[in-house]
Amino acid sequence: MSQSIDSQVVSAIRVLSIDQVESANAGHPGLPMGLAPAAYVLFSKIMRHAPSKPHWINRDRFILSAGHGSALIYSLLHLYGYGLEIEELKRFRQLGSKTPGHPEFGHTTGVEMTTGPLGQGISTSVGMALAEAMMAARVDQAGANGLIDHHTYVFASDGDLMEGISHEAASLAGHLKLHKLIVLFDSNNITITGDSHLSCTDDVRKRFEAYGWNYLLVEDHEDLNAIERAFNQAKANTNAPTIIEYKSVIGYGAPNKAGKSSVHGSPLGAAEASAAREFYGWNHGPFEIPEEIYQACKASVAAGEEAAIAWQKNYDSQSEIIKGIVDPTVFTADEYYDAIADFDPAKAVASRVSSKETLKQLSLVHPELVGGSADLAESTGTNLGFDFVDPSNYLGREINFGIREHAMGACLNGMALHGGFKVYGSTFLVFSDYVRPAVRLSAIMNLGVNYVFTHDSIAVGEDGPTHQPIEHLAALRVMPNVRVMRPADANEVAAAWSVALAERHFPSALIFSRQNLPLITPKDGTEWVNRDGCHVVYGADSADIVIFSTGSEVAMCVDAAKSLEGEGISVKVISVLWRERFLDRYRSNLDELTNGAATMVVEAGVPSGWEAVASDENIIAMRSFGASGKGPEVQAHFGFSSENIAMRVKKTLGKA
Repeated sequence: MSQSIDSQVVSAIRVLSIDQVESANAGHPGLPMGLAPAAYVLFSKIMRHAPSKPHWINRDRFILSAGHGSALIYSLLHLYGYGLEIEELKRFRQLGSKTPGHPEFGHTTGVEMTTGPLGQGISTSVGMALAEAMMAARVDQAGANGLIDHHTYVFASDGDLMEGISHEAASLAGHLKLHKLIVLFDSNNITITGDSHLSCTDDVRKRFEAYGWNYLLVEDHEDLNAIERAFNQAKANTNAPTIIEYKSVIGYGAPNKAGKSSVHGSPLGAAEASAAREFYGWNHGPFEIPEEIYQACKASVAAGEEAAIAWQKNYDSQSEIIKGIVDPTVFTADEYYDAIADFDPAKAVASRVSSKETLKQLSLVHPELVGGSADLAESTGTNLGFDFVDPSNYLGREINFGIREHAMGACLNGMALHGGFKVYGSTFLVFSDYVRPAVRLSAIMNLGVNYVFTHDSIAVGEDGPTHQPIEHLAALRVMPNVRVMRPADANEVAAAWSVALAERHFPSALIFSRQNLPLITPKDGTEWVNRDGCHVVYGADSADIVIFSTGSEVAMCVDAAKSLEGEGISVKVISVLWRERFLDRYRSNLDELTNGAATMVVEAGVPSGWEAVASDENIIAMRSFGASGKGPEVQAHFGFSSENIAMRVKKTLGKA
């Protein structure tokens, strides 16, 4: 391409972005106007991509971490032939359009992830780069050297770098030497409030070099050759991830707003938009793009299209072993469940321990199953004895995320988005608060990520209220699309893992105990989990009262039921492994399970959500934070004992 056509494409990216925001009378024009030259160089000269094959596994990935600048990615997807029609650009930010206010994965072809909350994009990209390194190591070892070899590119804003999650993720990326991760930092020194130095005076170079990153600087944001050199230098570095500080001007070309916070999140207005077009030398109307620009963009991706075709031919010729690494077989829940050995009925074990046994057995026959913990593997039961992933061994199976719960969740999302792995990450349930933003994105993006949350109740004991989850079950359960399962014993643990791993489109939160639990349920498959979310673990169909319980409290309820039999009181105990499925199935027809009997709920969490099952006075739950003491003593103090449950049953039935 000649320099003149280069400039025209850059201008086209800018004016299309302006036109989208003006048409919607809402949006963020400043970022696209400043980043357009870097975006052009990346899409036309650096990135290996094939718009006609947007899901080609060996494509380079592009993440617009600063998702508020979504008009930029929509302009690129339109110009480079990803099937995003001009009419969709005209419907920017409108209900039902393919151009929503922030990019959404699965909604718009070419969008690699949902980027809304700042910091999540750059952090998720670390997981993408890690998955690439791990998959490349596996196919290389299996004899298909170079079959997986792609980069992950990120455009990040000052907001992305200020968010705490970016510090965690960047530190991890530097430690793991993920050299195929390249971040371009939009260094325009502007936030919504004004100059970024009002709140942040970090030395970006020193910060990232301290993480172990390679640092590059592009001082002239309009110098396309300098931008291209920086990207190529970053690609040539094979020892560390790279951050390119790109000294841009927000709203470049707007005579009265360029370089000001006023251009960040508001339309330019007709007069300023017209003046910007004049500054660019753009003589075409809104959404009007000359054919030669489309042809130039098409020509620039021809090499990527050819590479995708050649790659597919190479892949098709590979062994089933290689194909199984790149695209593992999908198994049903029962197939997972059948591979798990029976548990000893005489042995009481914590569900975190039976989870470890289950996960180890499944991992031995499913090499695509990988994960780790936020520095708590021994406590959460994710220390399975496999090799650790480190810069010298991407063949490892266990990932040390460090004390970085926020980044762990984002990395899991990135690995799931990349494909080829079934992923899990673990921490204590009380710290699910730290992972929650990533869990929410897992749910929005329909990703089958598995979150292991242990130490599930006040039975944690001596560590006290800060480590005892109270509201956390409810907080996870109210999130749409998340499968929250709290097993009562080892057999339910096996069922929960099997259902979670078979699910490709919804994340699962698996809630496990530290305290030992007896085996009280039959090894009866997984059908009941997806169908009802619950099953009867004690008592006859006809009973005086039905107790619904979850997790570690179920055994207490069974003990209470047994003790009441001698007093002529019949109790049915139902373990509710997956409450939201149970409520979907029985909320309006609870009599199917109760036959009109009285009902009670026992769960060591806040009572929210159980109102459809029992009256408030019949819900034994937590209505305060916990306390520090011996686990069983703390449980009894708050009413979680078989004796108290039995007493409450008799009171409910008028037999106290």
